[in-house]
Amino acid sequence: MIDFKTDVGPAERRIREYLPETPLIASPALSDRTAAAVYLKLENLQITGSFKARGSLNRMLSLSKEDKSRGVVTASTGNHGAGVAHAGQRLGIKALIFVHETASPAKIENIQRFGGDVRYFGVEAGATEVHARAYADSHGMPFISAYNDPLVIAGQGTIGAEIARQLPTTDIVLAAVGGGGLVAGVAGFLKTVNPKLCAIGASAKNSMATAASVRAGRIVETEHLPTLSDGTSGGLEPGSITFELCQALVDDWVDVAEEEIRSALRLFIESHHMLCEGAAAVAVAGLLRAKERVKGKTVVVVISGANISAERLKEAL
Repeated sequence: MIDFKTDVGPAERRIREYLPETPLIASPALSDRTAAAVYLKLENLQITGSFKARGSLNRMLSLSKEDKSRGVVTASTGNHGAGVAHAGQRLGIKALIFVHETASPAKIENIQRFGGDVRYFGVEAGATEVHARAYADSHGMPFISAYNDPLVIAGQGTIGAEIARQLPTTDIVLAAVGGGGLVAGVAGFLKTVNPKLCAIGASAKNSMATAASVRAGRIVETEHLPTLSDGTSGGLEPGSITFELCQALVDDWVDVAEEEIRSALRLFIESHHMLCEGAAAVAVAGLLRAKERVKGKTVVVVISGANISAERLKEAL
């Protein structure tokens, strides 16, 4: 499946020419509220505004010359699509990105800014993913999954490699969970360095397929209600490798309501004077909900992205 000890290092060497290491900063505001030493891994400052640039780039750098010439297909709620489009722009690969009909306009603009060809299908991300994979198969084009791919997960694991260098004393890492590639990649690598590390996955209650599946012991479908965390919404692909990885690597799960996400978004912006999107706010809200669990520990919260529209931001604030 994936060997984090041997797969993340090569991924980091591949992507480093194209993507910078992101900062890790202390958060006095969150430290005060949790009685923990809280640090933020600022993937909102990544080139595409999201951590997704890592996994998609690692996957596309690994394509054969023939596959590159065909162009690639993906499905995305927005950030992964921008990552695929960015990689395609840098590597000279045509990128076709399917999105669901209510995808964030800000994220669509970001995809197009990097030259991605956007097409709409379906009202929910899981259905869009099924359609996009079928399109790729019927046209003989590589499908670049947002999470269900060892090379994509290894790419996200490069965040863990950076954290290990930046803060070797990390006790807990906390990240928002959609398909599970982020938390699996980061926790998978960090646990090769420190097997005692605790990984916490945070989910929006309105759409939490991975958390519900892990709790059920099998991949299940859940209701997908509107959520500020559009980046983590949607179902989990049948047979996804992230299911077993999250079962094995995530030690604790927290679920947060929409008001908690909005409050966390406001707190982050007011305290750190920078943007984050709903999915990143899920991780901040998850930290606050798990404050008894993290008390006295050194915690890294992954701020996964910053791609939020002015209209959505106005709603949240």
